[in-house]
Amino acid sequence: MRTVRICQLNAPLNLTDEFTLDDDGYGHLVRVLRFKENDEFVVFDGIGHEYEAVLTKVGKSANYKCTKVIERNVESPVRVELGQVISRGERMEFTIQKAVELGIYKITPLYSSRCGVKLDEKRQQKKIEQWQKIAISACEQCGRNVVPVVENIVNIESWYARSPKALSLTLDPKADKKLTELEPSGDIRLLIGPEGGLDDNEIQKAAEHNFVGVTLGPRILRTETAALAALCILGCKYGDL
Repeated sequence: MRTVRICQLNAPLNLTDEFTLDDDGYGHLVRVLRFKENDEFVVFDGIGHEYEAVLTKVGKSANYKCTKVIERNVESPVRVELGQVISRGERMEFTIQKAVELGIYKITPLYSSRCGVKLDEKRQQKKIEQWQKIAISACEQCGRNVVPVVENIVNIESWYARSPKALSLTLDPKADKKLTELEPSGDIRLLIGPEGGLDDNEIQKAAEHNFVGVTLGPRILRTETAALAALCILGCKYGDL
């Protein structure tokens, strides 16, 4: 039987206290899976702590206790931040889900001139919350106990200026250097543009901020395909895939 894993984000988990499941955890365990008292599951806090746990009370709410510490580290040895220009429809959700499964460290949604998606402040916040829940769900499924943060949406040129010590990469089918030819010595930032690509000004600004253009081959990939292909290559060559 598959082990059921539930994230209780930032809960102060320990072997002494009794805890109450949050709404999402209650909905999944009790309403969907029909868990009852004394049923066992795995709980983690999203920052690396993980426990075997048991339900101690089920009613309009549900309580649980942690029974055993689980010691393991499944995080990738290479920390990659994905700067993803927002894509339309379910493509963004798909990219976030699969990037988490592949070991991404952090995800920053970006606006660009050819983004095609513009959200007001209220809708932005709802989207961030939705994308963060997708990241949590992906961790529950794939066995990670550290949940990557989905950052607030920023303009692409603002993102360029962040983390100047990281190796910053952008995909360019015309680039001379292949992604497999790099030798990163620390963190990596990976920029994935929109369906229509970056405009000339954005490409120039990326170069001014020391972004290195790399190619994945002679074919033009969709934005969601490019992100996952690049993460797979980085994970195989420098990580744990």
